[in-house]
Amino acid sequence: SPDTFNATSHDAMAMVIVTLEAFAGMWINAFIVSVLCIARVQRKSFNSNEKILLFLGCCRFGDLCSAWLYTFLSLLYPWCFYVHPVPQLFSALSSFLNASNVCVSACLCVFYCIKITNFRHTFFIYLKVKVDRMVPWLLLGSVLLSLLMSTLAYSIVDGSVSTNLNSTTPNNFWKLHVRMDGQLLTLFAISGFIQSTAFVAVIFSAFLLLISLWRHKHKMQTNSVNTLTMDAHIKAIKSILCFFIIYSINFTGFIMSLVYATKEEILPRLVTLVFQCALSVAHSLILIFSNPKLKKTLLRTLSCPKCKAC
Repeated sequence: SPDTFNATSHDAMAMVIVTLEAFAGMWINAFIVSVLCIARVQRKSFNSNEKILLFLGCCRFGDLCSAWLYTFLSLLYPWCFYVHPVPQLFSALSSFLNASNVCVSACLCVFYCIKITNFRHTFFIYLKVKVDRMVPWLLLGSVLLSLLMSTLAYSIVDGSVSTNLNSTTPNNFWKLHVRMDGQLLTLFAISGFIQSTAFVAVIFSAFLLLISLWRHKHKMQTNSVNTLTMDAHIKAIKSILCFFIIYSINFTGFIMSLVYATKEEILPRLVTLVFQCALSVAHSLILIFSNPKLKKTLLRTLSCPKCKAC
C-alpha cells in the first residue's frame, strides 16, 4: 500500500543518511581524540583546551555511535525494544551523551571567550587567571548534570514502556507513542533549561568575542599591522560566526524535537535527526580547522604520501 511504501522509504532514507553522518562523525571525533592522546603521551600533560576537546570528542563519538545503533535496531529489529531493559538503557545513554555534548560545547565556547578576549575589566582579568583551575570543575559539573538527566530518562521510559507494552499495536522507532505526563514534563523542563542555558552562554560568549576581535582588528588597521595578522583575526571572527550559526540551528532542532515528541509525524523527526547529526559533524570539523595542530595533522593524514609515491 502507499502508506507502507512511504514508511519503508522513510526508514531506508533515515538509515542511509544517519549511517553516513554517524560514521563520518565518529571518524572525525576519533581522529581528535587520538591526536590529543598521542600529544599527551609525548608531552605527558594536557592543557585546559585539550582537556575540553578530548572530553567533547569522546562524548560526540559515543553519541553518534549510540544514535546509529539505536536507529539500526529500531528500523531493522524493532522487537529488541520490547525486551527489558533495552529501551531504558538506550534512553539513559542517549540523554547522558546529549547533555554532556551540549554542556561541554558551551564550556568550550566560554573558555575561548575568556582566553581570547582582551577586555581590561577586573572580572575578566580574574577569570583569565582562574579559568584553568575552573575547567576540571566545569567538566565534573557537566558529568553530574548529565547523570541526573540519564537517571530521569531511564525512570520515565521505564514507566512509558510498561504502559505501551500492554497495547497490542506494534510500534517502531518513528511511531513510538510517548504519554505526556508529569514526569515527561519534568524531563522536558530540565532539558530545556540545559539547552537554553548553553545557548545563552554561547551567544554571550560569541558576542563578547566578536566585540573584542573587531576592536583588535581596527586597532591593528590603525597601527598598520601586516596582512597575515589581519587575516588570522578575520579567520577567527568567521569561525565564531560559524559557531553561532551552528548553535542557533541546533537549538531550533531541539525545540522541534520537543514539539513532535508526542506526535507521530515521521518527516519532522527525520529532518531533526539528520540536522542534529550533521551539525555535530560540522562543529567537529570547525574545531579541527580552528586548531593549528589538529588541522596540520589532518591535512598530513589526508595527503597520503604513500599514494603520491605510487
